[in-house]
Amino acid sequence: MPGWNAENIPDLSGRAAVVTGANSGIGFVTARELARHGADVVLACRSAARGRAAEVRLRAEVPGAAVQFLPLDLADLGSVRRFAAAYGQRRDSLDLLVNNAGVMALPYGRTADGFETQFGVNHLGHFALTGLLLPRLLAAAPGARIVNVSSGFHALGDIDHDDLNSERRYRRWTAYGRSKTANLLFTHELARRLHAAGSGIVTAAAHPGYASTHLHAGASRQEGRSVMSGIMALGNAVLAQSAAAGALPTLYAATAPGVRPDAFFGPRLGWRGAPARSWRAKWTLDDVSGERLWAASEKLTSVPYALPAR
Repeated sequence: MPGWNAENIPDLSGRAAVVTGANSGIGFVTARELARHGADVVLACRSAARGRAAEVRLRAEVPGAAVQFLPLDLADLGSVRRFAAAYGQRRDSLDLLVNNAGVMALPYGRTADGFETQFGVNHLGHFALTGLLLPRLLAAAPGARIVNVSSGFHALGDIDHDDLNSERRYRRWTAYGRSKTANLLFTHELARRLHAAGSGIVTAAAHPGYASTHLHAGASRQEGRSVMSGIMALGNAVLAQSAAAGALPTLYAATAPGVRPDAFFGPRLGWRGAPARSWRAKWTLDDVSGERLWAASEKLTSVPYALPAR
């Protein structure tokens, strides 16, 4: 693992991948490197204009790449269902699902289905997407992988099972941390269930450390806080590693041999560096909490997981 970089990605010819939030930043780099190594990649993006622009850009950077944009709005479960149906018309199997898209520290808001935005987009949207695409992943197993992109900020908060939508009290950074905890609890519980079902699908997680992307300044721009946006931009320029470096833990989890179920990868130094096993809060490994979140997520999204009996 020391010194691992995108050149170490194995040949992915014949393998199909979906990357959410692939129009910019870490998502775009992830999609580009998967395509560069032979994968057939679907760019799952909310904005049609940005998604199509990313497809054009990726084809220019990787001539001959097998890549296609399909619309996906994780804040709308109807859109998630339409995406899964559209993917099913395109291919019967899926080798790699990278749940990368996300929002960070937004003012309080709700998704189209009434969920608090960060919990709804970062966790519930990806939970529903993974469940709907699971038959395609099972068709590709063994060897299929699911990678959930979390954050070191998961340490800001454990799940509050009695207030999943932050209706009693909303603190934007706490809500963000809880949504990232949800990503790791989802990874933990899904890995446990896949193992119990005898499936060869590997579910792992990753985080980018401090990478220079548009995510950090999004909330400040949304509120018109130009000074904070400037500070975030300065931090990106001075302290952050590049989006290409930030994508490496995700690419490692997605493609490196020997990745174990429920593994969590991040930069070696925590905020930057080559991919390495990452620290995670003990509450992200709590079986009881994982089962509670799973049950609530199935109920809220109306997406049951059809796992085979062992």
